[in-house]
Amino acid sequence: MSVPPPGSPPPSLVSLEDALAALTVHVEPGRAEGAAAYHKIARRYLGVPNPRINDLTKTWRREMSVAARVELADALWQTDIFEARLAAAKLLTQARIKPDQDVWALIQTWVPDFDSWAIADHACMAGQKRLVADPARLDDVSPWTRSEHMWTRRAALVITLPWTKQNHPTPQDIAIRERVLGWAEGYVEDRDWFIQKAVAWWVRDLSKHDMKRAHDFVEKNGGRMKAFARREASKYMT
Repeated sequence: MSVPPPGSPPPSLVSLEDALAALTVHVEPGRAEGAAAYHKIARRYLGVPNPRINDLTKTWRREMSVAARVELADALWQTDIFEARLAAAKLLTQARIKPDQDVWALIQTWVPDFDSWAIADHACMAGQKRLVADPARLDDVSPWTRSEHMWTRRAALVITLPWTKQNHPTPQDIAIRERVLGWAEGYVEDRDWFIQKAVAWWVRDLSKHDMKRAHDFVEKNGGRMKAFARREASKYMT
């Protein structure tokens, strides 16, 4: 961690108790019950709106060292409270983090715990930043595609979504796209709705930036995809 300039305040240390207390200040009556009914996963829901979690974690990211953020994110995740897990992910969602090895290591430990799209997607957004920072980490992601845990398999596509978005990809980017499309091709006969949706999501987003490659994927694999996924993947194709 860099040494702060003379006279500047030390980095804030937010304890787990402080973080949970800060979250509960923003509880909205009735929201927890609605979230529990929507997500259908048995865990504690506080009922805190996403924008309030954004505000809190933005402040914590600004004021805390990387090491302190990793420690707090780990503790928040282990509570298994819905909003605490979202906050854990948001604490580590930042393009430039140095050093970031412990951040990436922690995010990887979360993947086997994924059990709902909201928590998984927030954690994957944090992971996306770390993959873009060091694409060699795709070698860590590759084994996820062979996991028996559906959410882990799905995460391999969600965490690699940044490679659908370049208008002018480098040769390395193109190679990564092809690698991930190979994973997606291996998923097309998986009947799970979330897997089909993830394949469609990847190809649909790619079609906005590389229509031909996305079209070629659907042309080759669309017949083996569920109808809704094929329609979603082809949404922007003409």
